[in-house]
Amino acid sequence: QVQLVESGGGLVQAGGSLRLSCAVSRSILSISAMSWYRQPPGKQRELVAAITIDGSSNYAGSVKGRFTISRDIAKNTVYLQMNSLKPEDTAVYYCSASLGYNYWGQGTQVTVSS
Repeated sequence: QVQLVESGGGLVQAGGSLRLSCAVSRSILSISAMSWYRQPPGKQRELVAAITIDGSSNYAGSVKGRFTISRDIAKNTVYLQMNSLKPEDTAVYYCSASLGYNYWGQGTQVTVSS
């Protein structure tokens, strides 16, 4: 099992930046992949970015070049740096851990005003 706690969401103007954090209750090197998902209002949850156990990362096309996923192994924390934010990035952002079964955090709201 694993517990995930997200933080760092908030309200920001278009063009601004936010950094989300996901605190993980166990070594992230024991987890095959850590991911960030988001769920915009009235829409389905979608994958934003993922980082695998070997450090490889991938991104949704809509955020590539603007968002960066990273991790601090010593702190068991995964980050999502979000730059050049757009109103369409408004969503609840969730951290997820892949352990055969996907575990989820409680989510953090990101609102981008135009």
